[in-house]
Amino acid sequence: MLETLLVSSLAGLATAVGALLVILFKKPGEKVIFTTMGFAAGIMIAISTLELIPEAAELGGNFNTALGFTLGVLLMFLLDILVPHSHIGSGEMENDEKGKFKKMGYFIFLGIAIHNLPEGLAIGAGFEAGKSLGISIAIALAIHNVPEGMATAVPLLAGGVSKLKVIFLTLIAGMMFPVGTIIGMLFFQISEGFVAIGLSLAAGAMIYIVSDELIPHSHGGHSHWGNLGLLLGFLLGFLIL
Repeated sequence: MLETLLVSSLAGLATAVGALLVILFKKPGEKVIFTTMGFAAGIMIAISTLELIPEAAELGGNFNTALGFTLGVLLMFLLDILVPHSHIGSGEMENDEKGKFKKMGYFIFLGIAIHNLPEGLAIGAGFEAGKSLGISIAIALAIHNVPEGMATAVPLLAGGVSKLKVIFLTLIAGMMFPVGTIIGMLFFQISEGFVAIGLSLAAGAMIYIVSDELIPHSHGGHSHWGNLGLLLGFLLGFLIL
């Protein structure tokens, strides 16, 4: 339990790392952003298709796997409708007044914090199936969290929020990871069927993130950088499984 929460917390801390990078080096170049997003997408695709879904099918059968996958997609879809959040490099943070930047930054912070709950749940599901799988999911989500931390920091800093407060806010958003992990572990200890649903739910949530967020934004400029990151991420995901 403690090891799982530690790994989940470290993955969540990557959100604050993204904010710290913005504070230290200002807004990163677009090539770096696109490649990082593509890289996270590649790892998530590899883990979801090569490990999560096969493991879920083995534990709980095809029906539970399909059910969990569908629930994962629907959960992220509903969160996007109810609490949408912007992304660095999306163009939604440009050319605005200081007060609106600040308001946008807080809105993005809230959205990312809430979105982090089911992502933390995915880590809990992974650890219930096996330590290596849980760590692999945590690595993938940590990489994904870095640009999200950047997306939170850029408008907050532009709106006049202090650097210390920006770090504090991104830490809070990141700590939703272990909260989600605890919730997941409590449910997934009931039976193998729940573990199977949890694993495929994690896969559905991750595929949704890849399709809705990472790939579109990684192709926001020169798509070759996003594609390069995706291919490298998929290879790394394959190797670490």
